[in-house]
Amino acid sequence: MNGRRYGRAWTVAVAVVGVGAVLSACDGGGDLEVANDSREDVTVRTGDEESEVDGGGGVVFLDYGCTPGDVTVVRASGAEEIVDGPVCPDQKIVVRDDEVVLVPVAADDS
Repeated sequence: MNGRRYGRAWTVAVAVVGVGAVLSACDGGGDLEVANDSREDVTVRTGDEESEVDGGGGVVFLDYGCTPGDVTVVRASGAEEIVDGPVCPDQKIVVRDDEVVLVPVAADDS
């Protein structure tokens, strides 16, 4: 009986820690990175910030934390692509010639 009680307590503790880790990833600081691997210039709108990013370049929003919502990437042609948000510092926004994707940031990349 005691083994079962400790097993349940352990499961709850792991769940609480896991939820806390997810919430802390989107809480407060952390640098938000955008890499423009395409050949064209783009404008990146995070909801409360906007930055022009040259083709082949990038931008880092220092100590930005998570976006307040979706991220809009506007190409030189005027075409807009929406990245579902919020986007947090554990992911990097990567603009490619044919798509915009989110990729995980490796622990040693930050």
